[in-house]
Amino acid sequence: MTTQEIARKLVAYCAEGEFAKAQTELYAENAVSIEPYATPNFAKETKGLPELQKKIKFFLDGLDAVHSIKVSEPLVVANAISLSIDMDVDMKGQGRMNMAEICVYEVKDGKIVSEQFFF
Repeated sequence: MTTQEIARKLVAYCAEGEFAKAQTELYAENAVSIEPYATPNFAKETKGLPELQKKIKFFLDGLDAVHSIKVSEPLVVANAISLSIDMDVDMKGQGRMNMAEICVYEVKDGKIVSEQFFF
C-alpha cells in the first residue's frame, strides 16, 4: 500500500473507533508508539505490534462510552502522515472528557512503523 492509501484507511478506522483493526491491518510487526510522556498507565515508548495491541486494548477497556470521534483529513508528505483526533468519551472512574491530539505516523514498506501523539 502507498502512504496515501494507508492514510485513507487509517482515517476511516479511527473515525469508527476501530483502532485495533487499524493496527492489525496497517502496522508493521516492529512498530513503535510514542506518547508525550510516561503515565502510570502508559509508557513513554511502546515497541512491537503485540505490545501496541495490548496498549490499545487497555485504553478501549477503560472507556464507558464514546459520544463522538472526529478525525481530520490526513496530511501526507512522502512517508509521513499527520492527522488530528478529537474524542468525546466517558472514561471509567473519571467521567466525561474531551481528548484531542495530533497523531504523526511514519510508513515504511507499506506499513506504519511508528506513531507519535501530541496533546
